[in-house]
Amino acid sequence: MPIPTRAAGLDALDDFVPRAGSAYARERNADQGTGRTNVSSLSPYVRHRLVTEREVVTAVLERHSLHAAEKFVQEVFWRTYWKGWLEQNPEVWRRYRREVDEFATGSLPDGFEDAVAGRTGIDAMDAWVRELVETGYLHNHTRMWFASIWVFTLRLPWQLGADFFHRHLLDGDAASNTLSWRWVAGLQTAGKTYLATAANIAKYTDGLFSPTGLATTARALAEEPLPMRESIPSEDVVGTIGDRVGLLLHEEDLEARSLLAEQPGLADRLVATAVVADPGGRSPFPVSEVVTAFTTAALDDAAARTRDADGRPGEVLADTLPSTIQRWAESEGLDTVLVPYAPVGPVHERLGALRSALAAEGVTLVTVRRRWDGAAWPYASRGFFPFRERIPALVRELTGD
Repeated sequence: MPIPTRAAGLDALDDFVPRAGSAYARERNADQGTGRTNVSSLSPYVRHRLVTEREVVTAVLERHSLHAAEKFVQEVFWRTYWKGWLEQNPEVWRRYRREVDEFATGSLPDGFEDAVAGRTGIDAMDAWVRELVETGYLHNHTRMWFASIWVFTLRLPWQLGADFFHRHLLDGDAASNTLSWRWVAGLQTAGKTYLATAANIAKYTDGLFSPTGLATTARALAEEPLPMRESIPSEDVVGTIGDRVGLLLHEEDLEARSLLAEQPGLADRLVATAVVADPGGRSPFPVSEVVTAFTTAALDDAAARTRDADGRPGEVLADTLPSTIQRWAESEGLDTVLVPYAPVGPVHERLGALRSALAAEGVTLVTVRRRWDGAAWPYASRGFFPFRERIPALVRELTGD
């Protein structure tokens, strides 16, 4: 498991940068098994913003031209694109959550328990389940094969597959995970599916796996039409900042320095800092101990790095209950709790409930969105290819290159 600290993430970035150009473009689709060197393995750090997207892209472009590192830079922006798309279509997330909850409180489909226990009889699937559960990671290409076999060969609900990934992946986030599964199933791009084949799997695993009995067709799933797309607010700071400000970090964004640097003078106004997370909020099913351990240690690291104006390190709050955060705000005499903006997902849901609870006590919850998100998300209103055309301009705007 990667070491869940910002320092370790920066070391991993430094190690990968030399390979982010043509070598990455040439070798990225191969799944070499654990100890991979052909991919960055930075996603758990970026997912929690222990290391930010801006830092990653900036570091890569200091070593490579945008043309040479195009494939890797696009991969970073894929995560940004998915988040921006889900911001404009939040009903997709709400439906998914309702459907997973219904499975959790009802009856599970035949074959589900065997699938998540690695007992399908398909050697590749069973090995990938073990790798995911034990390490919290799967290669991106493997995730596509896994989802395709889950949906079209095993004929299991895509929602349960997405949930299985979300509660076991160290880098699992609401947008990338949910929308990638929808894409494989033919929902995200209506009618367009992804079919895993033994030949493709054998090619990119260097013959390690060549499963038999896979589905030979992939008929797209269907769903009720989505409501009209929602607009993205133009403001990066939402809410009125008072005189006694406390910064509360959560598991979507654990790097305060660069966040506050985008709002000059704000760091000097902090009278308290704290961190809090609820990895169990990802799913009504049990969340992986690997995910929980990584998130917990990342909180400890963030607390030690995040200091108020007097130099005090952050407090790790015991839980995410509004009452716990209210007590912290009261003990510090806060009139404002400042949080990084949380994109659509479990933390966004949690902050909605917290805002009402704090308001009842006379405390304002203020959100601060990073410039990276505010600049890129509005362009994620259609498919990725129109968004991709904007990447060079976004790189120049956000990194100065």
